[in-house]
Amino acid sequence: MKFLKLIGLLLDYPSDDLLAELRAAVRETGVVSLVAECDPEGMLDADERLQLASFITAQLARDALELQGAYVRDFDLTAEHSLHLTHHIFGEEKSRGPALIDLGEFYKSHGLEADERELPDYLPVMLEFASELSREEAHVFLAEVGKVLKVLADNLEK
Repeated sequence: MKFLKLIGLLLDYPSDDLLAELRAAVRETGVVSLVAECDPEGMLDADERLQLASFITAQLARDALELQGAYVRDFDLTAEHSLHLTHHIFGEEKSRGPALIDLGEFYKSHGLEADERELPDYLPVMLEFASELSREEAHVFLAEVGKVLKVLADNLEK
């Protein structure tokens, strides 16, 4: 389920290092091949693979500062657009802290040591975690966050 990790990377802050790694991977294999390599199980249909490849191509055609500005505008400046998913459930309530701790412990129980610089509810981290699970486990894990993703998608749509 490596395509989940790829999607997580594409949703992460487009740092210069991340963009350089993505550009190098595309130069090495081509964007269509890169997407195909990230989906050896064939979870994505041909149209979804093409859409993902087109998105990567469009992103890499943009200037890094433009991408970074768009990321901050789209995800950081409006709380309802946050990629920290527990925010959509708890806001800034104190009960969010224990939920974050529980999620971090859940990751550890599955052998993932998340980056300590990022909260465990950050969508790219969650997708990276899900990419390491079996298909069935990933389905269950992502189903749990599906409602929150729907809220986030609706907020971004507005």
